[in-house]
Amino acid sequence: MSNPDSFIDEVTEEVRRDKLFALFRKWGWVGVLLVVVIVGGAAVNEFLKAREQRQAQATGDAVLAAQDADGAEARLAALDGVAAEGDAAAVIGLIKAAEAEAPERADELLAAIESDTSYPALYRDLATLKRVMLPGSPMTADEKVAALDPLLGPGAPFRVLAEEQLALAEIEAGDAEAALARLNALMDDAEAGDSLRERASQLIVALGGTVE
Repeated sequence: MSNPDSFIDEVTEEVRRDKLFALFRKWGWVGVLLVVVIVGGAAVNEFLKAREQRQAQATGDAVLAAQDADGAEARLAALDGVAAEGDAAAVIGLIKAAEAEAPERADELLAAIESDTSYPALYRDLATLKRVMLPGSPMTADEKVAALDPLLGPGAPFRVLAEEQLALAEIEAGDAEAALARLNALMDDAEAGDSLRERASQLIVALGGTVE
């Protein structure tokens, strides 16, 4: 390569280098900022995860400690003092309802969960089912039927259990024919477990029906 060509190449390389340095001086802070954001975001995310884990552990420990209290009222009082939000609050509400000795008090606690739209539908549906299943429930048969109806949709998590409770509500209302039809349908329901089918067959026989 001739000297002129070599000189031109060197000049071209210097120009490129100068342009690169100029771009870096002008826009290099953007890259630094991106690195800071990425690293900082990861650190914040890890901090939030650790904080949530600590909060969940503290809530769990408080619930376990409340369960050690002597007597249902003492356990309820201890559970009232557990600070929780979201799913944890719904779970604590369900535990409190199980601790309540009076059916009216348990029904009140479950109804509060059932009507709180800030909770996921899963917990609200479970509260509805437990309200209907309460021994000595203050709900009438018609109220139980109305409460259970929204739980019967396709894919609903408690559908087959709701069908069983609906049959019991129909028996309570004096509609044995509707209850028999529902129980027989449960016997053929692919989502019904063996224990549910066993209970359904016993009810069918008790109502004077026959199990195929």
